Amino acid sequence: MAVRNKFYFFTSRDPQVIAHKDKIAALAIEHGFEVVEDPAQADIIASIGGDGAFLQAVRKTNFRQDAIYVGIATSDQKYLYCDFHIDDTTNLRLAVKNETTEVRRYPVLEVNLNNEMTYYCLNDFFIKSSIIKSMTMDVSIDDTHLETFRGDGLLISTPTGSTGYNKSLGGAIVDPMMRSMQMTEIASLNNNNFRTVGGPIVMGDNRVLTLSLDQSGNFYPIMGLDNEALSVQYTDFVTIKISDKMIKTLKVKENSFWHKVRRNFL
Repeated sequence: MAVRNKFYFFTSRDPQVIAHKDKIAALAIEHGFEVVEDPAQADIIASIGGDGAFLQAVRKTNFRQDAIYVGIATSDQKYLYCDFHIDDTTNLRLAVKNETTEVRRYPVLEVNLNNEMTYYCLNDFFIKSSIIKSMTMDVSIDDTHLETFRGDGLLISTPTGSTGYNKSLGGAIVDPMMRSMQMTEIASLNNNNFRTVGGPIVMGDNRVLTLSLDQSGNFYPIMGLDNEALSVQYTDFVTIKISDKMIKTLKVKENSFWHKVRRNFL
């Protein structure tokens, strides 16, 4: 890994989090790193907080492909994306300075609305009805119509996102070394009029998933990208695929994806 020495610290506006940022920024400068205010100038983008802060850091800095993202936790809560703790900066300094440190690469979803607007997400994308009734969508994989879904909505997750909302819906945990996406139903209706697969579907990175909305009653669906709502009022169809983009993080010894799964769930 090339030597990297320019840090950008992403934080919320919480005064306590900003205090943490000032503390670690001072330590970074003390150990020969440069702290920059413009994320475009950084080769290390560090979020301070939790997984939500990490997702926001990636989004607000436009999914940088030439930078390493690092999550720094401020509590003892177990996180998926935060490999370091604010009170243990030694490991972070050694990991960044060590030229033999490997990087971990996470797949990213590419979401396109009506062939007009493209968005990216590291965790997941969901679409739900915004009114108190079920919504209907035609689901196609590549050029093949799979099913007509009716229910509360659908969630499409990356492998790293598979441990979040997806898992609570009964979806599978997927190894992030598999560049794939998973579609999981949110309260589907299965009766004589509507029939769905009824379980999660995992698709390879060359697949394109298309959700065509029934416009008779679903003009204003609720859509979410990671932990951020998408304010788009009219949607005819959505296409989702695995992007060419990859998010890079430091690969820390004994802190693999499966170590994190074990710590969080077992």
